[in-house]
Amino acid sequence: MKIVASTRLNKAQRAMQASRVFNETDKEFKEIAEPSVATEEDQPAKTLLIVVSSDKGLCGSIHSTLAKYTRKRVNELNGNASIVTLGDKLKQQLLRTHSQQLKLAFSGTLKQEPTFVDAALVADEISKLGEFDKTEIIYNRFVSNVSFEASEFSVFNNEAITKAPGLSKYELESEDATNAISEFGFANDLLSAMAEGYASEISARRNAMDNASKNAGDMINNYSILYNRTRQAVITNELVDIITGASSLE
Repeated sequence: MKIVASTRLNKAQRAMQASRVFNETDKEFKEIAEPSVATEEDQPAKTLLIVVSSDKGLCGSIHSTLAKYTRKRVNELNGNASIVTLGDKLKQQLLRTHSQQLKLAFSGTLKQEPTFVDAALVADEISKLGEFDKTEIIYNRFVSNVSFEASEFSVFNNEAITKAPGLSKYELESEDATNAISEFGFANDLLSAMAEGYASEISARRNAMDNASKNAGDMINNYSILYNRTRQAVITNELVDIITGASSLE
C-alpha cells in the first residue's frame, strides 16, 4: 500500500497545484479579502460548513483531525450551523455528536484525483439546500509530504461578488452573469479543497503504511530474538539434564 500511495502521490500533487492556480486567479478576479454577510443584528448568520474528506481509512489521523476541527467550529457558531460532509469516514464521526446539524452527505467523491466536473456536481447538489448567509469549506491543507493541517476558507456569496471592485473592469451588469460567476467560484473553491484533501490523504496513507511496515519489521525482529533466546534456554536445560544424568551414572 505504501508503494501504491507513493506512485499516486505525484499525480495528486499535480492536480493540487493546478487547482491552486485556478483558485488564486479566482481570488484575484474578485479582489476582495472576505465575503460580506448581511444579516439583522438580532439574528445570527446562517452558516453552512462543507467538510471535505474521503471514504477510505488507513491514513492516520486525517479524518479525526477534520472532525475535531469541525466540532470546534460548530461550537464557535453556538450550534447555528448546517453541515455537509464529503466522505463516509467523517460522516460517521460527526453523526455521533452533531446528527441534527448534518444536512447532506456525499460518498465516493475522492476515489481518484478530483476534477472540475466532480466539484460542479457536488456544488449543484449543495445549492439545493437553499440560501445561507455564509458558507465555509473545511479541508485538510497539504503542507508537505509528511504533514497537513485542518484549514478553512469562506466562499464568496452573490453580494460579495457584486461589490467586488474587480468587476468594474468587465461589462457584467446582468444578474445572470453574477450568478454564473458565483456558481463557478463555488465549484472552483470545492475543487481546490478536494484536491488539497486528496493530496493530503495520499501522503498520509503513504506515511502511515511506511510506519506500519517499520513497526511490523521491529516486531518481527523482537519476536525473532525472543524465539532464539527461548530456544537456546530450552537447549541449555536439556544439556544440563543430560550432563547431570551422565554424572549420576558414574
